[in-house]
Amino acid sequence: MTHDHDLVLRPTEAQKAAALAPPPGRTGGDLVVETLRSLGATTVFGLPGQHALGLFDAVGRSDLRLIGLRTENNAGFAADAYGRMTGEAVPLLLSTGPGALMALPALAEAAAASSPVLAISSQVPTPGLGGGRRGHLHELRDQAASFRDVVKSVHVARAPSQIPSVIAEAWESALSAPHGPVWVEIPEDVLRAETVVPQVTGLDATPHELAPRPELTALAAHWLENAERPVIIAGGGVVRSDAAGKLKQLAERLNAPVVTTFGGKGAFPWTHPLSLQSWMEDRHMTDFLEDADVLLVVGSGLGELSSNYHTFFPEGRVVQIEADLGKLESNHAALGIHADARLALQALLETVAERPDPKAPERVSLLLASIADRLSAQDVSLEQQLLASVRAALPPRSPSFWDMTILSYWAWSAFDAKHPNTMHSAQGAGGLGYAFPAALGACLAEPGTPVLAVSGDGGAMYSIADLATARQHDLDVTWLIVDDGGYGILREYGSATGTTLPGPDFAALAAAFDIPAATATPESLRADLAKSLKTPGPSVVVLPATLKMFAPTHV
Repeated sequence: MTHDHDLVLRPTEAQKAAALAPPPGRTGGDLVVETLRSLGATTVFGLPGQHALGLFDAVGRSDLRLIGLRTENNAGFAADAYGRMTGEAVPLLLSTGPGALMALPALAEAAAASSPVLAISSQVPTPGLGGGRRGHLHELRDQAASFRDVVKSVHVARAPSQIPSVIAEAWESALSAPHGPVWVEIPEDVLRAETVVPQVTGLDATPHELAPRPELTALAAHWLENAERPVIIAGGGVVRSDAAGKLKQLAERLNAPVVTTFGGKGAFPWTHPLSLQSWMEDRHMTDFLEDADVLLVVGSGLGELSSNYHTFFPEGRVVQIEADLGKLESNHAALGIHADARLALQALLETVAERPDPKAPERVSLLLASIADRLSAQDVSLEQQLLASVRAALPPRSPSFWDMTILSYWAWSAFDAKHPNTMHSAQGAGGLGYAFPAALGACLAEPGTPVLAVSGDGGAMYSIADLATARQHDLDVTWLIVDDGGYGILREYGSATGTTLPGPDFAALAAAFDIPAATATPESLRADLAKSLKTPGPSVVVLPATLKMFAPTHV
């Protein structure tokens, strides 16, 4: 009789030979690299530092592609975007102390957007651990504590033999639903020390699938097929789980209107008869959602931006599908289904009956007309014109990345993303400087596809150094900088203190990096962007313009 515990994997002859004669001079850093290669990594981001040289030297001996941006935070944003575009875990290599801490804002954005970044940092030598103050360079009392409340999980290796298992564990965590950034920490002496541990092969870090409980989807299906006014809110979880096709099938079977959150842009066709588009910041939309007798929320926690700044209070039943357990019923009572969006939507499709409703498209049209009427009463034709120009110039399959700036705030509500996973912004954590380095990461993830970054002049100043990175790797990115001489969105909020920023000549600054630049007008923007996007390599388009927001409906 054979028992499960008797079934062990036997090493192959090649593995036996490799174990008996590992290459000489290998270090803990090589174990990191071998583990990453064994798990499937091909590209890593980061900046070298003294404590991390054992790791970076090992990368240099490998076939991993290292992309070094000019600051750790920008490297983190680039890794985040690479993970969003590919769905892969993306290594971000950091050095101890200030280098690691510089990446915190990027990891916070990755956490908010559920992006699978695998941050691997050096640490002071082992004798300096334990909270004592030995005076090591870059010493922190507890470096991992700075990241524990930001990332999804923390993993620590204190000896060479621990490295493969620790990284595999972190890799699995990053890719298990909900995706998220993870933190791995290895002391400098462990990275530098020679090791007799054999070459790493055959690691398995397959993420666990998060399937829904059938009794929950059965009840949800019953509610939906018997609803009079069902509505679907599609969040970023639909995009991350590649479930847009299943969402469309379900919406059409139920004849349920669909609105996408800002993180869920592209999850549902913009011009579909059931599409409510993305006007989450409009009271007409809020009223429509509140009137639903059954509201299906897929892949969203209904946070501040997805609830019209917490002025949304559903009156009917709510079904919430969410992979992040902490977001279930965090804002509204619901039938909470803890599951990956794709698996839950598939379960509903296998259960729910068809629900005729010939009047649903008419209700959608009336709502969108009401929103258009509200906007037409305001002086916002310039902003609408600029968004239309960007959309017309950008190829349908090209990714775009948007910083925290007025044109981006418009885009969240009014921009047609055309396809899932083609529009990304920093609205998860809301930090400045995201768009351009993230766009560089997307260029590396999808070579041959032009990528657009959109920033204001204030946010652009966070990323100027990485014009050098764009030029170094000849990345096919176009950077649109809307220059209004300061933090325009803060002025919109009524603040005048510290919001005026005398800035550089961005076109001349781009030229200093040997990057072509054009200064556009609102009338020439479409043509200028289209030309830049069709031209291989990096380019900059500067638009001097003062924009304003549409009138808020939540105050």
